[in-house]
Amino acid sequence: MSVYKNLFKTTLIYGIATVIPKMIGFFMTPYHTDWLPIGAYKDYTLIFSWMMFFNVVLSFGMETAFFRFYNKQENKKEVINNTLWFLMAVCVVFLGLIYVFKHAVDTYFGIPPIVVSFLIWILVLDTLTVIPFAILRAQQRPIKYSIIKIANVVINAGLTVLFLYVIPTYLQKNPSSSLSSYFNPDFQVGYLFISNLIASIVTLLFLSKYYVQLKATFNKVLWKEMIIYSFPVMIGGLAFVVNETFDKVFLDILLPQDFKELGLASYGAIYKIGVFMVLFRMAYSLGIEPFFFSYAKNDDAPIKYATITKYFIIFGSFAMLSIVVFADFIKTFYVPKQEYWFAMEIVPYIILANLMLGIYTNLSVWYKLQDKTKIGAYISVFGAIVTLILNYILIPKIGLIGSAITTLIAYGVMMLISFVLGQKSYPIPYDKKAISMYLGTAILFSFGYFYNFRENYFVGIALILIFVGLIYYNEKVMIQRIIKSVIKK
Repeated sequence: MSVYKNLFKTTLIYGIATVIPKMIGFFMTPYHTDWLPIGAYKDYTLIFSWMMFFNVVLSFGMETAFFRFYNKQENKKEVINNTLWFLMAVCVVFLGLIYVFKHAVDTYFGIPPIVVSFLIWILVLDTLTVIPFAILRAQQRPIKYSIIKIANVVINAGLTVLFLYVIPTYLQKNPSSSLSSYFNPDFQVGYLFISNLIASIVTLLFLSKYYVQLKATFNKVLWKEMIIYSFPVMIGGLAFVVNETFDKVFLDILLPQDFKELGLASYGAIYKIGVFMVLFRMAYSLGIEPFFFSYAKNDDAPIKYATITKYFIIFGSFAMLSIVVFADFIKTFYVPKQEYWFAMEIVPYIILANLMLGIYTNLSVWYKLQDKTKIGAYISVFGAIVTLILNYILIPKIGLIGSAITTLIAYGVMMLISFVLGQKSYPIPYDKKAISMYLGTAILFSFGYFYNFRENYFVGIALILIFVGLIYYNEKVMIQRIIKSVIKK
């Protein structure tokens, strides 16, 4: 039981590190949608989709490789040195390529060149913090990790409020102020990325000691092993980005011209209602990946993995049902612009898709532990192909909801493929009957409520209570054991 206790505590701390920044971002979204014109918010949504793509390319799968080799190698400093030197080299190459193709990049995005420069440096700085953050996780220092992550978002949000609200409000009241000579009120998207850039600089400064302590050594043999391991992870990561963000890119390409701006902005705003499921999934993932690797040598590892996956699905199913029931309440303060509300139809699909992705994260343990990351890449690439094909087919026919359905199908297919292959290669005794019952009930309740009793909170809360009762009736012994273990001194 101490295993579950330690995992719970670690996940709780990482959860705080995830929840607080995301909640700050959550509370900033209404202001973004309110302060930014629809066209600017559309650009903001699209740019961040591309930034996720380049984040994966620049990190090169080294975060996962770092955890694998940090737990595997006796000389852990060599692992740290190799990953830091390699990512610095990647950043230098990236900057060189961008310098050569800068004009083409500026033309593609259609935004001021100075904003593109901000984006480039944000990508570089964020890449340089990947391994320092991974070191903190590997060394089980979640509190420091959390403080730095939270500081990053607080700085970013504070500067955003300053640039988009405080200064414009001040200048409206004091138009003759000398500040008006330096402030451009039409540069909203640029100010968003200036805020991000400053926060990224401060974050790297917090983590700079890992670069100060860096030794001028490089183990080529170890590097080759890490590259062989990390490259498929990167390919899988790119495929994941296609699944996660290219729905926005496809909407920008395939929506009718007269609807594109409003459609993409609405989709991007309503999509973020799924932030609560994302929070749950991310907090869990941050705690679980180091645990999977560190616990793999124990004889009872498959049993522990099965139990953890079961309870992830139970709590994830509860989270999905709760978010769907209260989605319309959330939208009233989260997305205050009523012009965006027509996109609410995507909510159940996006929430379930994020749960499927979380389950897939659990199921992916088998190929990571067996150094078969190529298989993970193949699965992700297949999911990306599904995403590309279905988006191309469905968006012109049924619009925004076609993209949401595509995301759900892609993650569902990836989840099932990983489960089938994993059971053949690394059998884990999942409680398939219980998992199917909880997941199936939550899906039935969520979609049944949203499309038949939407905003009838009496019915919605009743369904939540029934689901909680079902969980307690079947799992009360284990739940009581976990609670006693966690609170036991």
